[in-house]
Amino acid sequence: MVTKLQRRTTYRRKLQFLPTLSNSKSVKKRSIVLNVLLHCHKLKLKLEGIHREYQNLMAVRNQYFTLLKHIEIPKEVKVEKVGEEFVVKVSCNKGGDKLISILEVFEELDLNVLQAKVSCSHFFAMEAIAVARDQQTTDIKEVTQAILKAIEKQGGDHM
Repeated sequence: MVTKLQRRTTYRRKLQFLPTLSNSKSVKKRSIVLNVLLHCHKLKLKLEGIHREYQNLMAVRNQYFTLLKHIEIPKEVKVEKVGEEFVVKVSCNKGGDKLISILEVFEELDLNVLQAKVSCSHFFAMEAIAVARDQQTTDIKEVTQAILKAIEKQGGDHM
């Protein structure tokens, strides 16, 4: 059986630990316990405030992504000729098989794609470098018009 003295010393050790939790400078047991309870209550309020702020930020984020889905991205096709290479940049709304259509256009125009980067996170974007296979004279306007037709036939863009 534990003696009163052992219980008292154990209790005092625990009480010595409590002031460090609450930054209490008091030596009275009641005051220390009240300070610890007050400190716990303040921490709980701070946590609730952080949780509310997080919920608000998530709501704003969701509204932002909803708005992004409804924004109409204008169709944009830029084709530049650098030496023998065509640098093609395309951006438009998502929807349909735009990548496949654009690659089919490259095939029809007898262009080899050397490098391409495609992104479809919020809208369709593509940058590609293509070269004519048989050194024929392919015109920049011809490539631009063919890509625009391919994008328009896929739908999903209403200008």
